[in-house]
Amino acid sequence: MFGRKQLAMLLAEFIGTATLALVVYTIVGRTSFPLFAALAAGGTVALFTVTVGAFSGAHLNPAITFGLWSVRRISTFKAVANITFQFLGGLAAYALIKYFLGHSLESVAGTEFSRKVFAAEAIGTMIFAFGFASAIFQKHETSKNAAIIGGSLFVGILVASLASNAVLNPAVAAGIYSWSWAYASAPFLGALVGINLYGMVFADESTFPTRLVKAKSSTSRTKSTSARAKTTTKSSAKKAPARKKPASRKK
Repeated sequence: MFGRKQLAMLLAEFIGTATLALVVYTIVGRTSFPLFAALAAGGTVALFTVTVGAFSGAHLNPAITFGLWSVRRISTFKAVANITFQFLGGLAAYALIKYFLGHSLESVAGTEFSRKVFAAEAIGTMIFAFGFASAIFQKHETSKNAAIIGGSLFVGILVASLASNAVLNPAVAAGIYSWSWAYASAPFLGALVGINLYGMVFADESTFPTRLVKAKSSTSRTKSTSARAKTTTKSSAKKAPARKKPASRKK
């Protein structure tokens, strides 16, 4: 059923993503220095991690939600709902920016697909998602999670800014009109790799219940069962008494 908790989750993602897009555009609209945008975005995400993280996880990014869905940290229904409201938040930010400026925004994404932009957005998002996964799987306290997640976004933006606008967020890319195939798709790939990489290599198996872990445990159980079966067969063969040959009848 749809109740107060579900409403809080969706509003948290909507308001948080819209605010993030507004903050990012406020910085990039006035300066091209990536440090300021990284600080603003990292600080905003850290703030919403503290304020609404308990309600929605404060993903504020469709790529992060998708990555967490891939490792079963969020259900399919919640993932679809979150992503929908994140994009709605980005579009609301676009409409508000357009209203404040009094004119339509000009695209800052370029018209052609760029491999360098795609790679930069994917790598930057992977760094951010790797840090986000650390906060999720290690289950830190809220303030520490905020520092890790905000700091990871800060570093990811700095790295991606070498070759792209360093948005790392499809919903924010729509909100600030930095929209292209590279900005729309690369963050999903980066988040998928970053979150799964952390989960497979660094997270404890008990907190990473994926098919991979289940397959490993199933294989080990099969091997142990097979070994026990062989041991039982050998011991049974040793304990079984030798059969006596029937005495031949004399004619």
